[in-house]
Amino acid sequence: MSRSDFPPSYDDSRLLSNPQPGGGYPASVPPYGFNAYAGQPPYPQPNDPYAGQPPYPQPNDPYRGQPAGYPPPNIPAIPIIPPGVGDNEGFTTTGGFDDISVRHTFIRKVYLILASQLIVTAAIVAIFTFVEPVGTFVRKNPAIYWVSYAVYFVTHIVLVCCQGPRRRFPWNLILLSIFTLALSFMTGNIASYYSTRAVFLALAITVLVSVAVTVFCFQTKVDFTKCSGFFCVLGIVVFVTGIITAIVLSFKYIPWLHMLYAAMGAIAFTLFLAYHTQLLIGNRKLSIGPEEYVFAALSLYVDIVQIFIFLLQIIGYAER
Repeated sequence: MSRSDFPPSYDDSRLLSNPQPGGGYPASVPPYGFNAYAGQPPYPQPNDPYAGQPPYPQPNDPYRGQPAGYPPPNIPAIPIIPPGVGDNEGFTTTGGFDDISVRHTFIRKVYLILASQLIVTAAIVAIFTFVEPVGTFVRKNPAIYWVSYAVYFVTHIVLVCCQGPRRRFPWNLILLSIFTLALSFMTGNIASYYSTRAVFLALAITVLVSVAVTVFCFQTKVDFTKCSGFFCVLGIVVFVTGIITAIVLSFKYIPWLHMLYAAMGAIAFTLFLAYHTQLLIGNRKLSIGPEEYVFAALSLYVDIVQIFIFLLQIIGYAER
């Protein structure tokens, strides 16, 4: 059987349907079975200025014809998150911020807010202590205290449990201001039941304890943040014991029970102050993220005010 008995191939049929002048293969087409480009580099072009370059763009490869430093085309920018800055309800587990300047700015902001809160509280307590008509009025109208307690409780829950209002400016500062005024009013109301001497002694001891705990936490290698479970249990114990003590004392006043609870509360909130201070520092197992400055200031403020209230109860009882 000769080759003419088979149908023509694709290349032969093209030549038959569109014959080239001179017959046979055109001069530009290599003979059948011969690859003229075998062994040559892929896609070479005469006078190609990019010959030898990789065929695909590489990272940080500038546009051709553009100066170096331009981002590669069609590659979206990826934000760089510093290590240690995460978000798990405001807490990180990598030991704090690696950027020292960010950490120092965060600490300054927290202590500025805390100082403002304490100044407001001290002013209101001074009014309730030194202005006798004001102290008499609030003692005769306990409903005012419970209204302030309700405002304090609601704003405290919102700031602690709701991440959105706590981080959204200016609502976070508005809520923090309302919270500060409510707790300051409660503290002044409690201070109105004690003598001026007891208030000053409690204030002085609170300042000494707060400064000592802060300096200790900045210098010590002891990591209180490793015991977060213990502090959670301690907070529950203090809360439940406070409810039981309030119920018992409402029926019959037992001095030793009141003093026992006051001493336990002062010790517990001193430990809480150490724990929250180390969360603020940022170089321990757990730390507070830099966007949680409101939560950090609120935590330290509550600890210091509670220490003052419990010490005031102890000193006031000792004076009787």
